[in-house]
Amino acid sequence: FGISGTNAHVIVEQFVEEEGVASEAAIDLPVVPWVLSGRTPEALRDQADRLLAHIRKAPDARPVDVGFSLATSRASFDHRAAVVGGTAKELTEGLRALIDGDGLAVAVGAVRTGKTAFLFTG
Repeated sequence: FGISGTNAHVIVEQFVEEEGVASEAAIDLPVVPWVLSGRTPEALRDQADRLLAHIRKAPDARPVDVGFSLATSRASFDHRAAVVGGTAKELTEGLRALIDGDGLAVAVGAVRTGKTAFLFTG
């Protein structure tokens, strides 16, 4: 496999699916957070409005999948909010509260700037 003398071995076998393993589709969490962020409070509300419109177009979207995508594939900006619920209805009601400015149903905050720190490992 190379001039440098590196040896490699590959073992190829047929895949055998294990029985009794729960599929991802069978896993539902009791409470799911939907995390949103925006550069300004208005942008945060606009993001919630766009997400609400998307959920209305795709009512079969699982809340846990939407929450995972929001947490892992979106940029984090200074103004943030978290909508928490167990069902799609509860989560969309939380989005509506965020859009309307009702802070009782939603956790809203802003990022604090930290101090610069250095770590020298030796």
